Amino acid sequence: MKGISSTLAALLCSSTTYAALTQVANWGENPTSLDMQVYLPAKLAEKPAIILALHYCGGTGPAYYQMAKYDTYADAQGFIVVYPSTKKDSNCWDVASQKTLTNNGGGDSTGLVNMVKYLIEKYNADPAKVYATGSSSGCMMTNVLLAVYPDVFAAGSCYSGVAAGCLAGSPGSSPQSADPLCASGQNVKTGEQWAEQVKAMYPGFTGSYPRMQTFHGTADHFVEYKNLAEQLKEWSALLGAEFTKNVTNTPQSGYTQMVYGDGTKLVGYSAANVGHTVPVHPQLDVAWFGLG
Repeated sequence: MKGISSTLAALLCSSTTYAALTQVANWGENPTSLDMQVYLPAKLAEKPAIILALHYCGGTGPAYYQMAKYDTYADAQGFIVVYPSTKKDSNCWDVASQKTLTNNGGGDSTGLVNMVKYLIEKYNADPAKVYATGSSSGCMMTNVLLAVYPDVFAAGSCYSGVAAGCLAGSPGSSPQSADPLCASGQNVKTGEQWAEQVKAMYPGFTGSYPRMQTFHGTADHFVEYKNLAEQLKEWSALLGAEFTKNVTNTPQSGYTQMVYGDGTKLVGYSAANVGHTVPVHPQLDVAWFGLG
């Protein structure tokens, strides 16, 4: 158990600890009063990876745990999955305020990153293997986290969201509080305009941006399908990866994979006749993160 704390070593003796999520308190600065629950496999890797799995509007971390089903993969590979919860704005992640759209700005994004930092220190997790995923509001926050904290996250994979900054300046992030232009697909920009907006979220950052994989259903009229194109424009510009080809019926019938560059930095998935939200594909997420 090299590299694992004595506290964790003691916990490993009790399999019941891992039958469900473990509530974590006092994990660091938590400016927006988020809740943190974690899935810890019975045997952690020596330097485990971390996946931050973000729920949809109206959801909770435990509800997303039941929906996303990463536990089998975590058990096999020894990585940690974090299932946070927000209770504000109809349980929607704040992807609109200046605080959350600013590196270390004191919003939801700051609290989520502090969860990651806590786990890196406590469980000797690998800071080069931190990933984000989520559905709907969770996908919106995945885009935000990769944009605002590109030095923390290595990659993202998410479902039925919007580009980072799409809701910037909106009164809120929920269906009830948000400016409707974003979700309705009317916030249209060039890739360069999106990239400029993202770079302003972390002035001075000169490193590489995280890899991105994003899914959207063509029949989504809640968060319009047009938002897939805006996400892909944003990340194409940030990653310097131009569209290469479409691959039909991949990974399953009715899905089209949109490949950018050589497909290692950016891919999109269009799901024909699928509404809100595209079902979670944990195997694809884990593979994209290099953990499968």
